[in-house]
Amino acid sequence: MTITAPHPAPATATGRATTTAVTALAPAVWGTTYVVTTELLPAGHPMFAALMRALPAGLVALALTRTLPSGIWWWRALVLGALNIGAFFPLLFLAAERLPGGVAATLGATQPIIVALLAVAVLGERLSMWRVAWGLVGVAGVGLVVLGPAAALDATGIAAGLAGAVAMAFGVTLTKRWGRPEGVRPMAFAGWQLTGGGLVLLIPTALTGGVPAGIDGPAIGGYVWLGLVGGLLAYTLWFAGLRVLPVTATALLGLLSPLVAAIAGAVLLGQTLSAPQLLGFALALSALLAGQLTPQTVRVAARRR
Repeated sequence: MTITAPHPAPATATGRATTTAVTALAPAVWGTTYVVTTELLPAGHPMFAALMRALPAGLVALALTRTLPSGIWWWRALVLGALNIGAFFPLLFLAAERLPGGVAATLGATQPIIVALLAVAVLGERLSMWRVAWGLVGVAGVGLVVLGPAAALDATGIAAGLAGAVAMAFGVTLTKRWGRPEGVRPMAFAGWQLTGGGLVLLIPTALTGGVPAGIDGPAIGGYVWLGLVGGLLAYTLWFAGLRVLPVTATALLGLLSPLVAAIAGAVLLGQTLSAPQLLGFALALSALLAGQLTPQTVRVAARRR
């Protein structure tokens, strides 16, 4: 297995900040998935929702870019699509069904820590204790935001939540290792993975209920949002940013998803945020921002001040 040479980070601090901000739009959009699913989609068909989020968006990307994989990228695209989409979505929904949403979100927030460890084994990087520490702070912050006093634990749900975090962590790390073929645009690269993940989901969807009986106008709008915005657009931005940003720092941007989900619940569903939840927001955002830096850059900035 060959290792694609890593792509350099943006040359300037401004370029790095801009790339990070654009990449952060992806997990922010993913944070709307919960409210869209609960308020617009037919209940009881999570696998179909996962399929509709992946396969149509992937086919649209292929049609727009007219770019197919070649050589080893046929199986690489399928592996990445299976990890980032095909395995992650069902495990995510299983965790959501067996656990309160807050517990599932907290388990998902462990992904940056897993990525930091995988970066050592898969990418040969030195372990960044700075980002591991901030990853732990991020998990604590997300836990304060989304965990309630009635949070219950279920062994199957916990296993599914952790397995989903591991699957996407492997997908993110392998995406960084293999890079992207020269001349292939981010949308085409996202389309390969969405299509591959969607194909992986076809049989499980057929075996677990198939197509919902009542798909109305709001449901169609929800599927379009999840597929074109939460799927095609978000993954295009995500993979474009992952190409040039440090993998662990990029993974920490995923903390935005549960935070945006909580904000959407407060704004659209009238849910209230308590003082501990606001503290959790502050901790999670601090972890997200600090994780984009390194101890060296912090020391340099301190000396300049």
